[in-house]
Amino acid sequence: MKTVPPIHRIALLFNGNKIYDRGIISGIGNYLSSTRASWDLFLEENFLCRLKGIEDWQGDGIIADFDDPAIGKALAGTKLPVVAVGGSYEDERAYPRHIPYVATDNFALIKLAYEHLIEAGLSRFACFSLPVAETNRWAQQREKAFRRLLQRDGLPVEIYRGLETSAPLWDTAVEQQIAWLHSLPKPIGIIAVNDARARQLLQACLTAGIAVPEQVALIGIDNDPLTRSLTRVPLSSVIQGTESMGRTAARLLHQMLHGMPSAGTQILVPPEAINVQTSSLHQPLGDAYVMQALHFIRQYACQGIKTEQVANYVGVSRSSLESHFRRELGRTVHDEILRFKLTAAAAGLENSRAGIAEIAQDCGFKSAQYLHTVFKREFGCTPREYQHGHGAG
Repeated sequence: MKTVPPIHRIALLFNGNKIYDRGIISGIGNYLSSTRASWDLFLEENFLCRLKGIEDWQGDGIIADFDDPAIGKALAGTKLPVVAVGGSYEDERAYPRHIPYVATDNFALIKLAYEHLIEAGLSRFACFSLPVAETNRWAQQREKAFRRLLQRDGLPVEIYRGLETSAPLWDTAVEQQIAWLHSLPKPIGIIAVNDARARQLLQACLTAGIAVPEQVALIGIDNDPLTRSLTRVPLSSVIQGTESMGRTAARLLHQMLHGMPSAGTQILVPPEAINVQTSSLHQPLGDAYVMQALHFIRQYACQGIKTEQVANYVGVSRSSLESHFRRELGRTVHDEILRFKLTAAAAGLENSRAGIAEIAQDCGFKSAQYLHTVFKREFGCTPREYQHGHGAG
């Protein structure tokens, strides 16, 4: 006779609005679906408002985001098995005592971004962080990692925290970011401590007319699809190992529920990879006209711009701009516009379930048939074949 595994009531204390937390929750779900663990999950979006009394919750175990100190304090008195998830720390004393802890490797995140920018041919670097706060300890750890790496390599350390993100401070924050960007040597690679900060800085670059990635190559952390959809220049980002963190945390709690000791266990989870997009694909260019033109094209190619509009933006004649492009890049302005639109279409086909006609329209092609023709010529396959080959659609 088969034994039925016991059903355990488990609380997940995470913020479902954050891509980081959602990745961990997804990893927990993947663990449950691949094992005989049977959990009844308690997940509340606004759990921070209901932390009072959580230590008396009548369940069997808790997995919680310990990046917010309030959570650690609220759970200090609980008798239930708890697995903590959060950022890694240089100082061992920063970890909760007697609780297993699954951490994203902050040093490895920054190192991967830094090495990517080095491979792009850059030799000057900066970090865009957040104001110091108890809830931003992970950002301060990423600052420390950045500082360690640059000091190791004998390079100047440039860290800018700026203002917190809020509507009343937004205009002032952007003005200060632009001033900071103007003060930096160019070209430069900038690592933002998360995608939200990267998006803000990318917007400041576009507002100030600073070419991305020729003058500023930018990379974030989180690989947040929402952030990517809000930027005119596609944003490169480090993909955290959040699903692996979630699976590891669930495995630890599963073991604890069955009497296996895990107190004090610390597991560092490295990043998965980098989603390389336009914002960090630095190309050393000596021609200021071409740099300005590329800055304009990357923002507006998918809106159906023509060569004449690019030339007007740069302030030279069409024939003169074409001459600069052929000399610097070996291709025409039209070729560059089409190249960017095709890259955007390919990304849409890979990452979206939208129809071919919708993707064609979003990427500035006059019809799905025209996209089909150009795609077949440049990639050797149809958009539909490409979409199926990359798992979308």
